[in-house]
Amino acid sequence: MPRLYLTIILCGFFLSGFGQNNLKRYLDFAKEQHDKGDFFYAAEYYKKAMELDSQTVDILWNYAETLRAYKDYRKAEYYYAKVYDREEARIYPSSLLNLGLMQKQNGKYTEALATFKKAKKKYYKNKKGYLYQKSKRELGSLVWVQSALIDTADVSLERLPETVNTQNSEFGHLIHDGVLYFSSLRADSISAAEEVYGKEYTTSIYSSEIVDKNYMESEQIKALVTKKVNSGNGSFSLDGSRFYFSQCKEDGYNYRCKIMVAQYSNGQWSFIDSLGEIINEPNANTTMPCIAEINGEETLIFASDREDSKGGLDIFYSNIRNGNQYGRVRSIKAINSLDNEVTPWWDNENQRLYFASSWHDGFGGLDIFYSEYKGKFSSPINAGLPTNSSANDVYYFRHQDTAYVTSNRLGVLYSKNPTCCSDIFAMIPPAEIIPPTPEETLADLNKRLPVTLYFHNDIPNPRSRDTTTKVNYIDSYDEYTAMIERYKKEYSNGLSGVKADEAKEEIETFFIEYVDKGVADLQLFRDLLLKELERGAKINITVKGFASPLAKTDYNVNLTKRRINSLINYMREYGDGVFSKYLDDNAENGGKVVFSQVPFGEYTANQLTSDNPNDVQNSVYSRAAAIERKIEIQSVSYLEEDNEFALTTDQPVHDLGESKNGDKMSHTFIIRNKSNDPIELDGFRIPCDCTTAESDKNSLAPGEEAKVTLHLDTANLVGFAVKSIYVKVKGTDEELRLYVSTEIKE
Repeated sequence: MPRLYLTIILCGFFLSGFGQNNLKRYLDFAKEQHDKGDFFYAAEYYKKAMELDSQTVDILWNYAETLRAYKDYRKAEYYYAKVYDREEARIYPSSLLNLGLMQKQNGKYTEALATFKKAKKKYYKNKKGYLYQKSKRELGSLVWVQSALIDTADVSLERLPETVNTQNSEFGHLIHDGVLYFSSLRADSISAAEEVYGKEYTTSIYSSEIVDKNYMESEQIKALVTKKVNSGNGSFSLDGSRFYFSQCKEDGYNYRCKIMVAQYSNGQWSFIDSLGEIINEPNANTTMPCIAEINGEETLIFASDREDSKGGLDIFYSNIRNGNQYGRVRSIKAINSLDNEVTPWWDNENQRLYFASSWHDGFGGLDIFYSEYKGKFSSPINAGLPTNSSANDVYYFRHQDTAYVTSNRLGVLYSKNPTCCSDIFAMIPPAEIIPPTPEETLADLNKRLPVTLYFHNDIPNPRSRDTTTKVNYIDSYDEYTAMIERYKKEYSNGLSGVKADEAKEEIETFFIEYVDKGVADLQLFRDLLLKELERGAKINITVKGFASPLAKTDYNVNLTKRRINSLINYMREYGDGVFSKYLDDNAENGGKVVFSQVPFGEYTANQLTSDNPNDVQNSVYSRAAAIERKIEIQSVSYLEEDNEFALTTDQPVHDLGESKNGDKMSHTFIIRNKSNDPIELDGFRIPCDCTTAESDKNSLAPGEEAKVTLHLDTANLVGFAVKSIYVKVKGTDEELRLYVSTEIKE
């Protein structure tokens, strides 16, 4: 039946039969349409019901759920907020989580972060439940987004023309022999330009020939159509003789899919059959086939909710022999999660598996990720902007130098809801790649700062006065995060009930918002730094150290040096030593990286933090103490004339101990010219009138040392004081900073 005629009949029926006040019929019909998957009509009649009763929370909830299913994120956010305001997740526990998800899909990342924090606390009592796990995961994802937002690939994002995309939904699959294969939700009885919502309209596979980079009018592949059955997805065998695709039947109000295979030769399709039960496990939803060559073997990768999935649809693979024999099905455990992992695509050139997921660190609902394959699959890596958006992004694939993604982001074709439906977009690289100027590069690196990395107490190498370590920071991070349960136990010791839960929650949130974020920031900074070094840049990175006040200042100076050294170790070992040649100054392209260390000690710490070694609850395991134990990458600059700053000292900090108000104290530092050229000192920069300084020499030959004496007058100082001077060198703006500290007693 044509849709327009069907609509006229339905409208007449409602006007004559329902009446203005027949709330129950509106609600019954809305629920029926929702269950069928016709979310547009369900939303229309929930809206009519609300015109009669806008106070009942059940109606608000059902309307919000329908709007979410219809992908009207803006309205769904509004109504989830109204639901939560009235019932505070007591009637509908997921109302708070869903509010955060809609805020995220609307690109309101700051609001979403606050909502997921609240949701995590709300669901804390059931830590094994999905609501808590999802809220915790989304909190981590939003922390990641804060760093990742500043990165975007240099490509032009273009929606494919209306010979392919319509106001319905299109899903891109691949380009084979100059033809684009894709799926579309269309109905033969209506115009392809009309937006479609109901399940009575089936998805079919279409093709569009590409001629001189133009997409010809798309055509349905009728040989792959089965009446009242949805068909979609698609992948050719390695030799191009077989075409794998999905067929989905309605199972009640859900889909039940299986993978089919058709023979293909010279544009003709034949011998269509389903794969056996090794792949199409009985009672499972099995779909989205992708053919890959892995370790020299033809391999089928697909999505399924079969018995051993972690949750929803997971991604599995099976080796193919002789074109029709399938080996043991294996789960790709490194990427599968409690949510859906879908739309796999194999990048043979780079040995990567691309897929979409709603669980891992992402910008929106479903994001595109990839997993590197080097004998095994790596953890997921977000494909970044503009491949991803705050909407749903699926079906990534690439042909030659152009990548494609299917998305319902703003900019799709639509007739009513601007994010209802999906279109296929192409990401086209620029015709000419213009490398950034040094100023742009430096600005990009500094945008990522500070990168802050956290440590457990007295780590690495506890009870040591060494200034170096063999520890790699990521190993330290892994050991630190493995201690979360211990931190929660120690910090909540002696508390009970709500206060104990709040203490544990405080610790857990600290690790997500600070410790995990530090590693995410480091990874993004690392990748951009490597690109610049590969261009031959000579870069100086300034890293400052901090510590909680549990140990003496001079001990903490050495501790922070070890912590900075663990970062350098990480850079040296990352990617099979890809940074080593730049750290050792032997890269053929002249690229070089130098880490300038500023090892602060306790004088930068919050002096209210406990320094009592017997009070480990507050001096070690509290959030206040943990937040002080860190190092920060604080600035990036270019090395001038390939020369490092000449002055150095082994002990930049000296603790003068306790003093009384009015005491005059002094300390002599040994400084050294570490360069190969003679230098001249250019006096001192002294920020405080309470300090003075002098040097026994003004000129230093290479390797020569000098004595610098700093005098401190405590007459106008109280409490714990830290004062410094800056030693200047002629011909450079850099300075050597020297510190003294003292605790002034009354």
